[in-house]
Amino acid sequence: MIENKSEVLVGGLVVGIAIAFTIYVLQVVGISTGASSYKIHAAFRSAEGVTVGTDVRLAGVKIGTVTALSLDSETYKAQSTMAIDQDVLIPDDSALAVTSEGLLGGNFVEVVPGASFDYLAAGDEIVDTQGSISLLQLMMRFVSSGEDK
Repeated sequence: MIENKSEVLVGGLVVGIAIAFTIYVLQVVGISTGASSYKIHAAFRSAEGVTVGTDVRLAGVKIGTVTALSLDSETYKAQSTMAIDQDVLIPDDSALAVTSEGLLGGNFVEVVPGASFDYLAAGDEIVDTQGSISLLQLMMRFVSSGEDK
């Protein structure tokens, strides 16, 4: 009888850990943020390094996540949808930039706030965007500019 109690206890512990891990993964990916959010859209020339679940940050603080990313076959731009925390108001003249955390870090979408007193609403689009800059392309430009001298 003691073996049955210990087996039930260990089984319950394993199920509890599995549930906690699943909740953690869903929060990290941004599927279940717990807070209400609104969606905004943006088109990037290059969204290299950005995937679904990438952080959206304002002043270094995470305010949302990228929830969808697709290619617009007419403009050849990366169309993104981002879920922004409901309590964060973004001026409608703000800009978005794909920024790197460092040489070895990942990318995130940075919100550069504007000065407008009007704010983005659910479904609005940010037009002023800057795509990611490839480190390899920068190095090639640096090397090729040195050959002319």
